[in-house]
Amino acid sequence: MMSIIPLLKGAVRPVVNYALPPRCPGCGTIVAEDFAFCLTCWGGMAFLGEPCCARCGVPFPHDMGDGAECGACMADPPPWDSARAVMAYGDVARTVALRLKYGRRIGLARLIARMMLRHVGDGEAVIVPVPLHRWRLWNRGFNQSALIADHLGRMTGWPVDKHLLRRVKRTAPLRGMNTKQRAKVVRGAFALAPGRRPDLAGRRLLLIDDVHTSGATAAACVRALKRGGAGDVRLLCWARVLPDHVD
Repeated sequence: MMSIIPLLKGAVRPVVNYALPPRCPGCGTIVAEDFAFCLTCWGGMAFLGEPCCARCGVPFPHDMGDGAECGACMADPPPWDSARAVMAYGDVARTVALRLKYGRRIGLARLIARMMLRHVGDGEAVIVPVPLHRWRLWNRGFNQSALIADHLGRMTGWPVDKHLLRRVKRTAPLRGMNTKQRAKVVRGAFALAPGRRPDLAGRRLLLIDDVHTSGATAAACVRALKRGGAGDVRLLCWARVLPDHVD
């Protein structure tokens, strides 16, 4: 029976592709396979990577040497040990994030996780998603960061802990706020779950979020984790707004 299953899948796939052809996650045009971007969308994405600030991941125009940090991080170091994102926030990155978060296209979480793989770094870490407040979670039905974390855990074999960090204060949407306003709103919004401090001592964590705008939400999460005794905390996001474009 088991040997028949691959044959059945092979026979059914052409029918499914004909009725529901794969579409580009960015613009919806028909593409050759699931979760593949069309050439136009692919060309419009600005992927991030080396050379970049060792601390926040902001791109450098050229290699500045191992461990080099940008002026902003040297002047006011963020609480995370490193931060990386798949790409700069733009039209395609925004569309994918919004289709996942509000369009309920939860299959996009696997695409995002797959594209995050090259940024996970060396050494196993506990994967922790940025949590939603329970009221927002009940309203939306899922936490997009947790979906991404689950897929990333399966791909890496690393443990995922979706209950370590809690959002204890309901906050207003941050859209339209400047950096200082965002930081004020999320101050004290996150805390460790009761009784979890012993599990955290000295652990290496990988914090997962969908979009890094000003970094206020991620910073509040990292501070809560560090206060709880976490060791190295790395931030990994789908897309980040580059500093010159933060509202």
